[in-house]
Amino acid sequence: MHTEPQASPASSTSQDSPASPAAQESPGSLIGTEYEVEVGPVAHGGHCVARTDEGRVLFVRHALPGERVLARVTEGGEDSRYLRADAVEILDAAKDRVEAPCPYAGPGRCGGCDWQHAKPGAQRRFKGEVIAEQLRRLAGLTPEEAGWDGTVMPAPGDKLPAGEVPAWRSRVQYAVDESGRAGLRKHRSHDVEPVDHCMIATEGVSELGIERREWPGMATVEAIAASGSGDRQVVLTPRPGGRLPLVELDRPVSVLRVAENDGGVHRVHGRDFVRERADGRTYRVGMGGFWQVHPQAPQLLVEAVMQGLLPRKGETALDLYCGVGLFAGAIADRVGDNGAVLGIESGRRAVEDARHNLREFPRVRIEQGKVDQILPRTGITEADLIVLDPPRAGAGRRTVAHLASLGARRIAYVACDPAALARDLAYFQEAGYRPRTLRAFDLFPMTHHVECVAILEPAEKGR
Repeated sequence: MHTEPQASPASSTSQDSPASPAAQESPGSLIGTEYEVEVGPVAHGGHCVARTDEGRVLFVRHALPGERVLARVTEGGEDSRYLRADAVEILDAAKDRVEAPCPYAGPGRCGGCDWQHAKPGAQRRFKGEVIAEQLRRLAGLTPEEAGWDGTVMPAPGDKLPAGEVPAWRSRVQYAVDESGRAGLRKHRSHDVEPVDHCMIATEGVSELGIERREWPGMATVEAIAASGSGDRQVVLTPRPGGRLPLVELDRPVSVLRVAENDGGVHRVHGRDFVRERADGRTYRVGMGGFWQVHPQAPQLLVEAVMQGLLPRKGETALDLYCGVGLFAGAIADRVGDNGAVLGIESGRRAVEDARHNLREFPRVRIEQGKVDQILPRTGITEADLIVLDPPRAGAGRRTVAHLASLGARRIAYVACDPAALARDLAYFQEAGYRPRTLRAFDLFPMTHHVECVAILEPAEKGR
């Protein structure tokens, strides 16, 4: 599982978007200009597409397909290929619209959520439309050709009535303003929206009371509430020259600090890891390392991957971008003593944790480094099974070609970005693999993010 951080409420700039606008409006800027527009389809990134009467393309947040809205430009100018805008007035509302439950949602406010104003079922439908569009545009696949029924499944317990918000985020990174108040960043901005409570945070995060105290000298405060144990952790990032405060919160908590010189994470007091559970095993996740933020995500994803791969005794497998060893452990359990698993992960601490977590399996090996550099050096020429859970940018053509050359009977691709998934599926098709099944999970309610699991097999097998 990849160690790169996923988008969080405190870091809401879309990773597939151009750079944020400059603070000063440039000559020819259209920022502040308002257009009355009919809103078109949803697009990747948490907005909808609209066109002005002059034909300008607008990416409009806080709108829904089919609405008529007054859209105010937030980014772009006369020479821009497209403009970004907020729907500041709803002239004709869609039936899927609800009043945003969160008081901090809306134009110019917190950027952590994209769809607070949409019914939960509509949010999942929008995500499905985005996946289908990316598959068609980037991979040339229909949902049927991808083995997907077109649905985006909620996690158990997340299917709530309109107007209610599931508390699912077990890790929240709060930004801190100049006065020391904790909050969340505004959309595509470094500005901080102070909050008293984040509705999508789990109870374990909320009970720490980060928002109820001041954090002078801090740039960010990340709160982590392990769902597999009672472990709680706070990771502090000081501003340049900032002194570490005495942390007195409402629950016992370990404290870590991000070093100013090298960005490394260091223990201040308490454990330098939290304990998580999935597939009947306990996993150590150290120093603020990566673990799926939805409490049910690890178990759901393990089940989806194992059901797709159906590991057999004695098989060999690769777990690429393996993180702390979630999938490697699940496969090792199933291939038995005569099987073997190789995991590759770039993060040094994640590798240490993976080796610790899987120490009972003598035929599991974890290597540190980038997949495209380490895998060719291993000398491995074949494997029965492959799992890859790459960062948001995807695996890329070169790595996909190498994986296809190993002749695996099945490959499981776990993806947090449908565009990257679709691009890599196109590369897999070029290399002789086709998707057998695809499943989509709404593990990030209220945001535009979605998790997919694609199971691939050699194309000739499906003929």
